[in-house]
Amino acid sequence: MATTLRIAVLPGDGIGPEIVAEAIRVLRAIEEKFSSFKMDFRFHDASVARYSRTGVAMPDETFNDCKAADAILLGAMGIPEVRLPDGTEVQPEIVLRLRFALDLYAGVRPVKYYEGVTSRLMDPRIDYVVMRENTEGLIGARGGGNIFHDQVATDTMVITRYGTTKIVRASAKLAQARARKFGRPGKVTCVDKSNILRSYAFFRKVYDDVMADFPDLEKDYAYTDAMTVNQILWPERYDVIVTENAFGDILSDLGPATVGGMGMAPSGDIGDRHAVFQPSHGSAPTIAGKGIANPIATILSAAMMLDWLGERHPGLKLNEAAELIDNAVTAFIRKKQGLTIDIGGNGSTKTTGDGILREIEGTKI
Repeated sequence: MATTLRIAVLPGDGIGPEIVAEAIRVLRAIEEKFSSFKMDFRFHDASVARYSRTGVAMPDETFNDCKAADAILLGAMGIPEVRLPDGTEVQPEIVLRLRFALDLYAGVRPVKYYEGVTSRLMDPRIDYVVMRENTEGLIGARGGGNIFHDQVATDTMVITRYGTTKIVRASAKLAQARARKFGRPGKVTCVDKSNILRSYAFFRKVYDDVMADFPDLEKDYAYTDAMTVNQILWPERYDVIVTENAFGDILSDLGPATVGGMGMAPSGDIGDRHAVFQPSHGSAPTIAGKGIANPIATILSAAMMLDWLGERHPGLKLNEAAELIDNAVTAFIRKKQGLTIDIGGNGSTKTTGDGILREIEGTKI
């Protein structure tokens, strides 16, 4: 008998509903291929548009349903001109509430080149993961900063041994898993500014302490400014990159820019018990409703969701389902038919979904 997995779905704003619709189509097709699991999708209106209408971006009942779900699939959030009274955007009220309340400490941001994508760098060796500490660092100070007499503004960097240990350990375990998958040694690169700031020197010290438990992995280091160069000139050198929250925010956007843009940037915000999966890009309101948004990042995020669920539900073939989605995306892109404009085609959101569905349906398992 199939096991039912409860998935909370937050389509969001702008292109969010369009790209989530394609990911759901793909997940439904995957259901048809596997008899071991089913997905119960629970859709919720948590969005900046909802805030504009009601003054509440995400009601408590929606949050509670997300907390009770096996996983959360999120589209894109944000309407730039809609602001909170303090002048900041509304979108973080949804994303960061989930991230902090559910302790989603690991921002997992894969960077991979898919053959067939027109990109600044078309190097099939590019395949690494940025592991962003999600709940501390500079962004962890959000809401705690001060402005004095409209003259001085301060925010505080927060680095703890507890938080850094968790993200480094998660990075090391991911590197070990990738080493087994690819049949080569694993490596974890610590990215910081330890030459200048004590907080980052502490981050590096904790990294060294944790990595002592993983003698099978190569240790590596880079300063953040140098890393922005290295990701462009020598991206093939990297496997798993671990870094602080704000730096991770920057590096995890720079990476996708080298492999086709944010439409190729899936992500997961992952904790020990909960996880949110979403494309790394924004809501792109200027193209919403035009049918040209690239849904691949969302579809690959759905694959990450299945892979994560597979670790928690062994025997349901969820990891095989995730691999089937990735293989279907790979095969579809390689044919260069129906790709969206951002990656070198003249297709649409729907042609991309249709093409990936054909690859899934044509695969025997």
